[in-house]
Amino acid sequence: MVFATRSLLSFRALTRPSRHVPCHARRYLPQGIRHLSDDKPSIEQSQPAQDAQPQAETDIPLQTVPLEQLKAKEAEVADLTNRLRYLQADFVNLQRNAAREKEQQRDYAISRFAGDILQVVDVLSLALKSVPAPYLNAPSPPESPSSPPPNPSDASSAPTSPQKSARDYLVELHHGVQMTHRLLLSVLSTYGVKPFDPTGEKFDPNRHEALYQVPIPGKEPGSVVDCQKIGFTIKDRLLRAAQVGVAQDTS
Repeated sequence: MVFATRSLLSFRALTRPSRHVPCHARRYLPQGIRHLSDDKPSIEQSQPAQDAQPQAETDIPLQTVPLEQLKAKEAEVADLTNRLRYLQADFVNLQRNAAREKEQQRDYAISRFAGDILQVVDVLSLALKSVPAPYLNAPSPPESPSSPPPNPSDASSAPTSPQKSARDYLVELHHGVQMTHRLLLSVLSTYGVKPFDPTGEKFDPNRHEALYQVPIPGKEPGSVVDCQKIGFTIKDRLLRAAQVGVAQDTS
């Protein structure tokens, strides 16, 4: 009985977990039995792990960018800057061209209308040339005595102004046409349409239209001796060429 009790006590002592059990005794413990102290890491084992973490962070080397890559980025920046400047210059030129085209459209918008009005100017010019200047400046002829006096019994008889001759009416008509011609040219001038008479100038095929050539002594060959229709310009452009006669070489 005593022997059995001692054997039981010695078995419990062997199976009881203890920190003071030697390492060589732990080898012979039955399988499936472990000590509670095995689950808890020791202070000495956890402390080095915590100290190793910041050390590992400080040991990471800084990544250095290669010099070739920096030069490539600088070249790319310079290229993009030049492109931006070119785009800005192109945009400024586009704005200037658009403003110039808009101004030209405003200035030359009446070119077709002015070209049609020039036909009226030509007709008035022909009407003025149809009356010779000496006849306009000649004195009025005296009133013919054979003309019958007005009938006093006429109901419409009233004190009237002296009777005018046909020449007087012609002179007044000529003045009216002349005033209309001047007024029309003045209105065209306000819109930039101006006439030019190249008589006496050197023939210019860009501004003159030659209708005929005539040999005239004393005139330089190739000079304008007669202007049938005057030319017109609108701003700095030619609206209609002048129709002229040109002197021919007499040799």
